Amino acid sequence: MPRWIAHLVVVAVFAGLIAVAFARVNYAWNWAGVWEYRQKFVQGWLTTVAISLAALVVSTLIGSLAALCLASRRPLVEAIGRVYVELIRGTPLLVQLLLGFYVVASAVGLENRYVVGVLVLSLFSGAYMAEIFRGGLAAIPRTQRDSARAIGLTPWQTLRLVILPQALRLVLPPVAGQLVSLIKDSSLLSVIAISEFTLNAQEVNAFTYSTLESYLPLAAGYLVLTLPLSALARWLESRVRFEA
Repeated sequence: MPRWIAHLVVVAVFAGLIAVAFARVNYAWNWAGVWEYRQKFVQGWLTTVAISLAALVVSTLIGSLAALCLASRRPLVEAIGRVYVELIRGTPLLVQLLLGFYVVASAVGLENRYVVGVLVLSLFSGAYMAEIFRGGLAAIPRTQRDSARAIGLTPWQTLRLVILPQALRLVLPPVAGQLVSLIKDSSLLSVIAISEFTLNAQEVNAFTYSTLESYLPLAAGYLVLTLPLSALARWLESRVRFEA
């Protein structure tokens, strides 16, 4: 059976089970009331897209720099990277958002809640990305570096031509998973009153008292964002796959 047919069958079965479950629920749907607020869904979704794209880029940069710190042989530099990673990973994103906006941002005079949201979200995701990148680099055998040095490659050439291509193949799956989590974590930005997708869905629910009709589009909207990202990661993984 072709893979795409297998996927289609599984999706059809899953959709059928969900449809049966909804059919057995005695629920008075109110799609007409929610439809009046469709513009809020669109605006919230576009805000989530913009915030997520910005956080994807910034968190990748932060994660790369932190991974270099973790791999450094200088104790102070390594300590900076380690303290950052452990502090961020050991505390909830919700607390980081509240402290970041109401304490740190207020102390430095940064009032743009969207900028603060992107920065805090990027710092949170960057800590996980740092460990992913560090693990990918550490997984490359030292013999690869020795072989590159033996044929006369410089340290930069060794990193660019030998180490990074192999590490990229190893880190793509966990990086894709982390980026998907980042998009979903953006829903917590509602605690600092950012009008993103989740907050707007909550407001529509409050206006219409239609919970399922408000949150089902929310789930569909996040799927529209995360599924293409996962597909892109699988495509990139196939492009860099090679025999060790």
